[in-house]
Amino acid sequence: MKNNFITRAITGLIFVAVIIGCILWNPLSFGCLFVLISALTIREFGQLVNHIEGVSINKTITSLGGAYLFMAFMAYCIDIYDSKVFIPYVLLILYLLISEMYLKKENPVLNWAFSMFSQLYIALPFAMLNVLAFQYDTLENNTSFNPILPLSVFIFLWLNDTGAYCFGSLLGKHRLFERISPKKSWEGSIGGAAVCIGIAFVLAYFFPFLNTLQWIGLALVIVVFGTWGDLTESLLKRQLKIKDSGTILPGHGGMLDRFDSSLMAIPAAVVYLYLISI
Repeated sequence: MKNNFITRAITGLIFVAVIIGCILWNPLSFGCLFVLISALTIREFGQLVNHIEGVSINKTITSLGGAYLFMAFMAYCIDIYDSKVFIPYVLLILYLLISEMYLKKENPVLNWAFSMFSQLYIALPFAMLNVLAFQYDTLENNTSFNPILPLSVFIFLWLNDTGAYCFGSLLGKHRLFERISPKKSWEGSIGGAAVCIGIAFVLAYFFPFLNTLQWIGLALVIVVFGTWGDLTESLLKRQLKIKDSGTILPGHGGMLDRFDSSLMAIPAAVVYLYLISI
């Protein structure tokens, strides 16, 4: 137990340091990190669903698709919205559809479904981090890199998890969604949200490009959709009858286990920020 706690703590510290460091360092480190994360997470998803009877998706092609989609979004956001960068991705999607007619696999419909789902569920949310990171200034006709917005998504998610665990352990009595995740409680969720609201005041003070109410709104959006993201992956694992999605992160499971909350929180954050800018 003690060794597992130490392993989990060390892995967690390295994980957080890498995420923060790569996001803050420069656009290249930000892009390289999430290209790798996108590819690894989709490959892990492919390994999981390929254990389902009749399913055999191409892990390499779907992983390359996720990696390329992130790079295409990044190029699109930096290069004043040149949509031609998406053409190779469209061709890759067409390949995934057409190839099933020739591979003679057991259940091509399930292969189509899970291949497309890997792009919608994993690749697209990670790619949308670029929408948060790069802002085009119409007055100065240039694009600037703002690492604080994508980083804030992860800060809110991490603190929500920490707050939910602490408050849930101390006060948790009412189950949030017992059918899918028996350990989550309403008390923990409310406690995690309260912690994030507190951090929103801090971020509003140091980064006033959003006002206090806007930061609080962003925190609550990320908390709510991050919780749904967590529950979605829990439902997937429950259906597959597994505890962890992988073993790549010692003491923490797989990539999906670490980024499950962000897969819904990132798109929700993008929509929220667009809505408040209208």
